[in-house]
Amino acid sequence: MSSPLQETSTSAAGLLEPVRRALFHRIGADGVYARTALYEEVLERLTAFITRQRDPRAEVLRFPPVMSRSQLEKSGYLKSFPNLLGCVCALHGTEAQIRAAADTHEQGGDWTRSLAPSDLVLSPAACYPIYPLAAERGRLPEDGWIFDVAADCFRREPSRELDRLQSFRMREFVRIGSPEDIQTFREEWMSRAQRLAGELALPCELDVASDPFFGRVGQMMAVSQRQQSLKFELLIPYYEGAKPTACMSFNYHRDHFGITWGLQGGDGAPAHTSCVAFGMDRLTVALFCVHGLEIARWPASARRALGL
Repeated sequence: MSSPLQETSTSAAGLLEPVRRALFHRIGADGVYARTALYEEVLERLTAFITRQRDPRAEVLRFPPVMSRSQLEKSGYLKSFPNLLGCVCALHGTEAQIRAAADTHEQGGDWTRSLAPSDLVLSPAACYPIYPLAAERGRLPEDGWIFDVAADCFRREPSRELDRLQSFRMREFVRIGSPEDIQTFREEWMSRAQRLAGELALPCELDVASDPFFGRVGQMMAVSQRQQSLKFELLIPYYEGAKPTACMSFNYHRDHFGITWGLQGGDGAPAHTSCVAFGMDRLTVALFCVHGLEIARWPASARRALGL
């Protein structure tokens, strides 16, 4: 693959800096950017392209960037990724107490010491709210459920790399059903995703992967996840010779969420779940890195797929 940006520099920073300047504006924190009209136009076209791939049976739900802290705790997130979680905190107490805390800043003090956690956290993935919501509906129908969900997400991993944002958008197709339903769903999507990448003229490879579990215990969990082939990723290099970036993932949770939330199939057994996740920002950045900043010069298949 030959990137249109290669002439800029042989270094990664040199290759990606023109992209960053054209697509983003820094706003005071690593991995958090204002996004330009050029970028948003392509991301919106990509969103529409993914929507056209949706199963007609899917129920569409859009979630806010925050979710219930107690629900995320119950899901087991703190056991696996406590280092990535962002909690929504606020000033609590009487008017006088809140005013005193705020005035601390004017006096040169640290007002944040008066913060206390609320009942909300920043959503680390789009799919977490769907499992308790689905469980409230009772037992699954015979063919299970399919959802199309999306959310603005957050993971606390500050970085200046364009493929590792703290604030990012995630789109997911979630399948809840029998083990057979889930295996079929995931296998079909792993094959289909590679064809879609081909339509977008993006080089890619599919590989077994693991989540970034925290700590020593997490390392063992990652090994087990790989051994069971519970996670695959669609990897796209942003430029020739780059370490490829995971832009889509295909995750099989087995019966974890079924047991956690009491999701049951018609036979009363815990339901199995799977999700296909699209990293919307990573995919959009990949399009610009691979094809360049002049959309009119992109490959015809990519422009056709995106309606450009």
